Amino acid sequence: MKITKVYTRTGDKGTTALVGGDRVSKADKRIEAYGTIDELSSLLGLLAANMENTDDIKMLQRVQNTLFCVGTQLATNTETTQMPPSAIFSEEEIKMLEKEIDKIVGMLPQQMGFILPGGSQQAAMAHVARTVCRRAERRMVDMAAEQQVTTEALTFVNRLSDYLFVLAKKINSEKGLKEKYWQNTCK
Repeated sequence: MKITKVYTRTGDKGTTALVGGDRVSKADKRIEAYGTIDELSSLLGLLAANMENTDDIKMLQRVQNTLFCVGTQLATNTETTQMPPSAIFSEEEIKMLEKEIDKIVGMLPQQMGFILPGGSQQAAMAHVARTVCRRAERRMVDMAAEQQVTTEALTFVNRLSDYLFVLAKKINSEKGLKEKYWQNTCK
């Protein structure tokens, strides 16, 4: 798809177009959901730009591509518009995340408590992305109470937050950094 113009002026009064042309408020739950997916994808791009491991970079870019499909699904009101074929992704994307999570968990020491986000800069970015991913999931669940959200999209985003958690642990482990565990100071 060739983009010839960045601004259209059609959103100047607080509305935006969905896939298919329906206009909704920019504060609509649907916009909150796919806007948070876009925010997450941007954070993953930042994380990938700061990574050294090419396999991890490739994985993050693959995830970004799938998130674009998720965003397209969220931007399509299926009551008025047929879901575009480009929005459909295979369940293999979910299985790929699960396989990667299992692989990473298998190479890490056993977790001994609640981990404080941090460590290296890249691991901290993965933790920030994880929390934005959880917010995206909450936005999607909120939207699903009123509008259709596919099970695949919800499952992918749920699994993605798990992947980002173990990725942060992997990054710290590869850098020789020990996780910092929560110490209950609320006694």
